[in-house]
Amino acid sequence: MSKEIQQNNQEYGADQIQILEGLEAVRKRPGMYIGSTSSRGLHHLVYEIVDNAVDEALAGYCKNIEVTIEEDNSITVQDDGRGIPVGTNHKAKKSALEVVFTVLHAGGKFGGGGYKVSGGLHGVGASVVNALSTWLTVEVYKDGNIYRQSYKRGKTDDTVKIVGQCEESLHGTKVHFLPDPEIFEETVYDYDTLKQRLRETAFLTKGLKITLKDVRENSHHNHVFHYEGGIKEFVEYLNRGKEALYDEVIYCEGTQNGVYVEVALQHNDSFNDSTFSFVNNVITPEGGTHLAGFRNALTKTFNAYARDKKILKDSDPALTGDDIREGLTAIISIKIEEPQFEGQTKQKLGNSEARGAVDAVVSEKLTYFLEQNPDVAKNICEKSLLAQRAREAARKARDLTRRKTSLDGGTLPGKLADCSDKDPKNCEIFIVEGDSAGGSAKTARSRATQAILPLRGKILNVEKARLDRILGNAEIKAMITAFGTGIHEDFDISKLRYNKIIIMTDADVDGAHISTLLLTFLYRFMPDLIREGHVYLAQPPLYKIEKNKRVWYAYSDDELNSILTEIGRDNNNKIQRYKGLGEMDAEQLWETTMDPERRILLRVQIDSETASEVDLTFATLMGDQVEPRREFIEANAKYVKNLDI
Repeated sequence: MSKEIQQNNQEYGADQIQILEGLEAVRKRPGMYIGSTSSRGLHHLVYEIVDNAVDEALAGYCKNIEVTIEEDNSITVQDDGRGIPVGTNHKAKKSALEVVFTVLHAGGKFGGGGYKVSGGLHGVGASVVNALSTWLTVEVYKDGNIYRQSYKRGKTDDTVKIVGQCEESLHGTKVHFLPDPEIFEETVYDYDTLKQRLRETAFLTKGLKITLKDVRENSHHNHVFHYEGGIKEFVEYLNRGKEALYDEVIYCEGTQNGVYVEVALQHNDSFNDSTFSFVNNVITPEGGTHLAGFRNALTKTFNAYARDKKILKDSDPALTGDDIREGLTAIISIKIEEPQFEGQTKQKLGNSEARGAVDAVVSEKLTYFLEQNPDVAKNICEKSLLAQRAREAARKARDLTRRKTSLDGGTLPGKLADCSDKDPKNCEIFIVEGDSAGGSAKTARSRATQAILPLRGKILNVEKARLDRILGNAEIKAMITAFGTGIHEDFDISKLRYNKIIIMTDADVDGAHISTLLLTFLYRFMPDLIREGHVYLAQPPLYKIEKNKRVWYAYSDDELNSILTEIGRDNNNKIQRYKGLGEMDAEQLWETTMDPERRILLRVQIDSETASEVDLTFATLMGDQVEPRREFIEANAKYVKNLDI
């Protein structure tokens, strides 16, 4: 046995086993509890406290929640629920309030009927927020008294004390905390991120009023979210950028085997399926048993109706789920006592009873609705039949685009300059606008690992087209073939030929438009490429500065100013504003935009927690309706940079 191994063995004794007591574990490994210490984790702290208040609302005790971003980027969350119990917990021999904020896995959600259902993280929420805050204070309004306790980095600062009186009728909890800069990379809250999530929460809890305020120096905002219609209003909100096929939102509600099911749906004139599923108000981006139950009920009910009313003849093939869901916006929200999720991240529901419950409730209510509203039913069936025909045409087109193996004699698109390395992990593909930039990129690239695919002109806007038209588009066909993954239901990420797909367009308005069209296509038909982090935007420089035979590149106006300040502003400066990639020679393009050592790439990401908002943005900006787009432009025009005027 070598000396080194002996020494290691001695070191690895009983005392080397670390016991992380209480909240130390959370501070040591925050990512385990809140996902990450980036901006996403920072916002997650707010959701944890809000979720606890929402659980009070679900139990029927809380009507109002107020969230305030204070001047110092601390957060106050106040609710009018029952207030966290302040009496002594006999097991822990200290106040229940202290237990909730200092002990992991302590909460009213485990047994005993405190809560029927909850979305909060199994008693982890409040204590985790406390552990990751520089300080936290909590006030409870109960029985005419105001109880208060404060903490520093998860440790109690004092005991629970009565600090004042309040009206007997006043009840609830107020939590005020400052995220710890030692833990988080970023401690500045983004108002829009919180706004999206809180709006979604208000939609899912009908009747609950959530107020969001921002009192920071330069950004006074205030929004109130209060939806009596609940998820029916959610569907109307998501459909506002589209033309609805019928006026009324179809609503199904019922309880089956202890599972409370709420479903709202409405078809529109688009070609996409926008279905979002939730369990106890938590989004399940990967669906699960409740989504499977919904889809099954939808397909079964519409086929039975179409056969019964002779819209489908006996000899006609049945409508598929994809046909019926074309242009559908739907929200599935279930409340269940013991949710079981597949995987750690709560992304997919596994409870088998949820499938049967959703299937039974939707089948019954939907059948009833279709019988009562024959015009709406006929309308949906006709759209589904059109979709069926288009899907058949698309299938034929798709068979042509499928990447054949070399044995089949299949070829890659002619315009593609492929790389010689065959290991996808090392390879990247640049999607380039136009042949002139394509020519420079082909000369500049590293042949072993960089492939170039030039596109001619602007690709089709997929938001406004059916699958058969999309697959008939030569540029889209070339991309599908080059990537190798297939598309839509044939999509298989394991066949991806490139680890990075880099969109490289000019730094002007047209370039931005092409990037948006490409992202719309990838989001609608290959979303997993974005989710798994394979899609990037190249950042070509905006300016080239020359002085005394030295060269600098600037990627923004600010960077240009700081370079000019550094080198001096005089007549020796030669400044060139690049309008397009075609203005660069191969060497410059390599140096600034393609060299892995020096380039700047932006990774395109989708936040699963605000998936419905992403969907709405694409529909607003790329859909047929002009009015919502105008509203969007008016609201966001002040944030525009690098305008070509």
